[in-house]
Amino acid sequence: MRKALPIILISLVAFIFIGRLAYLQLVDDSYKEAAIDFSTKKVYDYPQRGYVFDRKGKLLVANQPAYDVMAVPLDVQAFDTLAFAKVLNITPERLKQQLERAWVYSPRLPSIITPQLTKKEYAYLQEQLHKYDGFYIQKRQLRDYQTEHGANFLGYIAEVNQRDLDQKPYYQSGDLIGRQGVESQYEELLRGIRGVKYYQRDNFNRNIGSYENGSFDTISEKGKDLTLTIDIDLQAYGEKLMKNKRGGIVAIQPSSGEILSLVTAPNYDPDELVGRKRSRNYTRMWYDSISKPLYDRGLQAMYPPGSPFKVFTGLAALQEEVVGLNEKFSCYGGYSYGRSARMGCHAHSSPVEMISGIAYSCNSYFAQVYRRTIEKYETPQLGIETWSKHMKSFGLGGFLGYDLPVGRRGRIPDSTYYNRAYPTNKWYATATLSNAIGQGEVETTPIQLANAISAVANRGWFYRPHILKEMNGNPIKDSVYTVKNKTTINEKYFEPIIEGMHDVYKYGTARFLNVEGIEICGKTGTAENFIRIDGERMQLTDHSIFVAFAPKENPEIAIAVFVENGGYGARYAGRIASLMVEKYLKGNITRTDLEQWILSNSLEEEYAKPYSGEPFKINQ
Repeated sequence: MRKALPIILISLVAFIFIGRLAYLQLVDDSYKEAAIDFSTKKVYDYPQRGYVFDRKGKLLVANQPAYDVMAVPLDVQAFDTLAFAKVLNITPERLKQQLERAWVYSPRLPSIITPQLTKKEYAYLQEQLHKYDGFYIQKRQLRDYQTEHGANFLGYIAEVNQRDLDQKPYYQSGDLIGRQGVESQYEELLRGIRGVKYYQRDNFNRNIGSYENGSFDTISEKGKDLTLTIDIDLQAYGEKLMKNKRGGIVAIQPSSGEILSLVTAPNYDPDELVGRKRSRNYTRMWYDSISKPLYDRGLQAMYPPGSPFKVFTGLAALQEEVVGLNEKFSCYGGYSYGRSARMGCHAHSSPVEMISGIAYSCNSYFAQVYRRTIEKYETPQLGIETWSKHMKSFGLGGFLGYDLPVGRRGRIPDSTYYNRAYPTNKWYATATLSNAIGQGEVETTPIQLANAISAVANRGWFYRPHILKEMNGNPIKDSVYTVKNKTTINEKYFEPIIEGMHDVYKYGTARFLNVEGIEICGKTGTAENFIRIDGERMQLTDHSIFVAFAPKENPEIAIAVFVENGGYGARYAGRIASLMVEKYLKGNITRTDLEQWILSNSLEEEYAKPYSGEPFKINQ
């Protein structure tokens, strides 16, 4: 046995060695790929990026050619740095820096040296490039915007960074990738598939023809054309109305969840982030911490919803059967509770019930029905959990799951939240009373509030908001966006609430905003606005908020408008909402008085103020 052991060991080693060689030759082609890399040169063919259209077929985003100067470091021979830098219109230091980066990335793979030459620059360089071994031109596609609007949801394309290269093997140094908006969300659809051609190289690193007769070559495939749900005419009009203002507008088609417009103000022309000027313009906008043009207020800004939230307070109270539909409450300029606390209210007819309470936006009424909702249960914790569940069923207080890459949760507080705020767990309904009127701890984003109003318009259900409508002309049938999300409120309770919203336009807080021929249901809102200056809490001019849907029956549009520092709800947001509704449903504007007022009034002086110490008076 001892004599046989060496033979067995040698045989075993030989068997393993032979097996490994067979695996490398017959199964594992990684070494073959490495050999191909050393003996061949890859030339990529970048496809056209997919076009983007609006819901009516209007072209929003096309392509234009661009030319990058590339280099393969191992192929670069000694050259006149000063002369070549002059040809590229860059400094010698910049040229040296780019070559050093290329070596760090990979000596054998191409890296970008100078991006996005113009046609004129490219024509001149072609005549000179033969003098510089290792450098070549890579043709790419840049975006060519056919609109000045919608930069926030369209997004832009930019060169991949190191993180992209580390996480996404598809990309090579110098490739372009979608950033923000639709360009980022649907990058894999829009980018297409690049083609590649392999060329054989000899010992002197010269091309000697196609490798393996082109058997490894692939053909590029154009990106998918996308049709968005956006109405670009409505979007452009919204951006026009929001000029010299800050805030957001979100309009949704209730019957489908399709986003009709997504306005953020201030915004920018999407062409500013195209080509070699992109980096400079992006840096300028990134560091603009005042206007924040890159910040999508429609998706990311969280505001107290103000009085539009009374709609949901009323629905929860009806569902919990804590108030009769015709039960009346008197309002004497507000609601007093506790030992000395008081919630103020503006002057209006009294007493009020649910429908007129909405029309007049009575703080006192909704404070009391909210309190009844919480106090129906044995503990305030159980009460607030029930209330919170109702609110969240409208898509508030969480990510909606729409198909855009940014957003925020908003906030609908629950018992855990208040137990942290009051460590002894001793708190009562009155401690949370401001929630009743959309103040307190409640915060929403414009798209959340627009979606919630869509659910009201639909009498208790909504589709998730989404921005993609078709791909290559074929409708998108993603079940995420075609399944109804039902609220916790019984359908029968929506009719009186909707009647109250209709009365807002008939005799309530938005009676001067009526549009002839359109039955609009709406709700005004004013939200307190605070800021801390040197540690002191200061009050600024209130935010103007408005929600609406129309027509009353079979609604075609639901909208939420937030105007920062705009004052009471009907002042700015209400006018804008009425105009947007008319623009979408009629295609033209008859309330030119509202339009003229909005276009001729600016809030720039308001934004320039350090603060306003004026006391908060109304919440209508």
